[in-house]
Amino acid sequence: MINRLLGIIYILMRRGTVTAAELAERFEVSARTIYRDMDTLGAAGIPIYAKKGKNGGICLTEQFVLDKMLLTKDEQQEILSGLVSLRQTKAEDGEDILLKLGDFFRADPVDWLAIDLSDWSGSRTQLYENIKTAILACRLVQFDYYGKNGQMSRRTVEPVKLIFKEYTWYLEAFCREKKDWRLFKLFRIKRFSMLEETFVPRQMVTWQEDEETGGKSQTDSDMTVVDIWIDKKEAYRVYDRFGEKEIEVLPDGNFRVHFHVTLDDWGYGVLLSFGASAEVLAPDAVRQEMKRRIQQMVKRY
Repeated sequence: MINRLLGIIYILMRRGTVTAAELAERFEVSARTIYRDMDTLGAAGIPIYAKKGKNGGICLTEQFVLDKMLLTKDEQQEILSGLVSLRQTKAEDGEDILLKLGDFFRADPVDWLAIDLSDWSGSRTQLYENIKTAILACRLVQFDYYGKNGQMSRRTVEPVKLIFKEYTWYLEAFCREKKDWRLFKLFRIKRFSMLEETFVPRQMVTWQEDEETGGKSQTDSDMTVVDIWIDKKEAYRVYDRFGEKEIEVLPDGNFRVHFHVTLDDWGYGVLLSFGASAEVLAPDAVRQEMKRRIQQMVKRY
């Protein structure tokens, strides 16, 4: 019951006036129960009342402010810190909300996290801003995209979310051409434009691997454990790249790393990036593929 009462308060704060029928449907109770809830809230000191006539319904007084004691000090600080981080994304009204809540909680936010969506050159700053606008406004976007095979294709997608994973930014979207969910690496997106047409957000389903985009299913189990020896002079890279549970420090100071990787061009690229400072120990199939790729490199020189 307490969750329903709090839910009614938050809905009224957000929407202003709501009919008893709407609240009853939202919380799957009868309208009579909603009116009893009104009595309960009123007895607790919440200024709630029913407004008659056209556009009537249940509402709160305009002067009402949710008692800050509903949130603990730690919860208040979490909200403020979250808004400080949101400031980095240039979210609309974020600064104004931060100031209002800071005054309301009578607390200063702790600026413990910085999120910068731009690259060092600043060339992609506008792309992130445009994607954010499209996601929030539910507007279709179009762009040219270079797949893993190097072929470019024109895509029209319904953008849903920006994802940062494994040192790379991705756009999660429903692709109109493929009629399925896809991940698009932002580095490969060119000539991005936002369309006037809007879309109704779809229910998210497991997206499939796309040979062109390199997108992977969320339930992928194609990760392979590769054992690699790495010279101790690469210690800074080892600790930058791998987790402690993946690293074994050998008696001589060198490393043996148990690396979970998808065996595609990206995965082999990571292994090859260590050059002569690393050696794949197992599995043997990966050792042989590394030899083949190194021999191909040698031929070019």
